[in-house]
Amino acid sequence: MADEAKPKGPASYFPSIEKTYGQPIAHWLAILDGLRDQKHMEQVAHLKQEHGLGHGHANALVAFHRAQSAA
Repeated sequence: MADEAKPKGPASYFPSIEKTYGQPIAHWLAILDGLRDQKHMEQVAHLKQEHGLGHGHANALVAFHRAQSAA
């Protein structure tokens, strides 16, 4: 039953992202708000190049942000 409480998909990376980079997820989502006109991989590249995120973390944030924006 404990597994049901664990986040699934991109959100499963959030605790590690916050611990590794010292910023709340809202910080990263706000950055992505300003990059809405870019494609998925362009957003990933921005987070990696400008903010030093690893590929997996950047990709998870972008995937989550795009899913939320589409909803």
